[in-house]
Amino acid sequence: MSDTAWEMLSNQAVGAAGIVYFLALLAHLVEWAALRQPGAVEAARTTASPARADGGGVAVATGPGDRAGDPPTSAAAGQASYRVALFGRLGLLLTVVALVAHGISLVGRGMAADPNRVPWGNMYEFTLAGTFVVALMYVVVRRRFRLDWMAPLVVGFVLAVLMVAVIWLHSPVAPLTEALNSYWLVIHVVSAVIATGAFTLGGLLSLIYLVKERRPDVTTGLLGRAPSLARLDSTSYRIHAFAFPVWTFAVLITGPIWAHEAWSRYWNWDPKEVWAFITWVVYAAYLHARTTAGWRGRKAAYLALLGLATLWFNFIGINYFSTTSQHSYAAPALVGPADPGVAVAGDGDPGPRLL
Repeated sequence: MSDTAWEMLSNQAVGAAGIVYFLALLAHLVEWAALRQPGAVEAARTTASPARADGGGVAVATGPGDRAGDPPTSAAAGQASYRVALFGRLGLLLTVVALVAHGISLVGRGMAADPNRVPWGNMYEFTLAGTFVVALMYVVVRRRFRLDWMAPLVVGFVLAVLMVAVIWLHSPVAPLTEALNSYWLVIHVVSAVIATGAFTLGGLLSLIYLVKERRPDVTTGLLGRAPSLARLDSTSYRIHAFAFPVWTFAVLITGPIWAHEAWSRYWNWDPKEVWAFITWVVYAAYLHARTTAGWRGRKAAYLALLGLATLWFNFIGINYFSTTSQHSYAAPALVGPADPGVAVAGDGDPGPRLL
């Protein structure tokens, strides 16, 4: 295949992924609507993890307040539980299909370049890679951490960011600058993308924790299906504890090593470097506060969301609002080659556009 054909395949795969993500979101919204029926959450939980009755049989799912003379409520709850299971499986299947198309789009971007390269050389490609990792991590850990209830949030987030990338960030495939053409690009960016995906999942859990804490009496819909506050808090902590050393490796080890290789300096006080370090400090404070000061629940959730805000500002804000960062890269529609503050691929700028 020619480079043009690979680029066209990538663009088509992104479009297909967006359409299938949208269908998956619709399926999960139908699932969510079914969960709003009285007794649906309890029935869905009983169906997913059937309990043994005293006589050895499987317990029958019923809605709250069901009595022997009240069969309609049980029937309605059972139908709602069936829709929850059906559209939940359909949504997961569509998410996996979209994830495959999403991965093909990344492969196409890398193969379209001459010479072939990794597909995260600019902001558009990093956004594709970041959203891919968020969706992939959700699919991988959903069963382990029982995160099925998060599907509408994760799919909606991935779809929204993907739309932003396609509409505002898209740029044609271009070769990497000489400084970017390094094996450190793979090591540094892969670790940064993995950490970003994990931090995003942990931040969504913290957000749901705060919402559920304010509305503890809700027993239907997404909040009704979400686990207890204690489980939300512990799961968010475990995901953050995984992401933090990966981010540390990306920001404090591979980043400075690559900077020294490219600029002969380990640290340049570049805005992107400073904000990446600020993000590291916030998440370090989050983990330290939990383990030493006993921060749990609301305080920890607020600190986790602060870290998520600094993380995404470092990714988006610095690229658009800083004219001095050596790491800046943006869509041609917003920053063109004539802008003296930002160099584009192939303009002879010796400085790398690191993530």
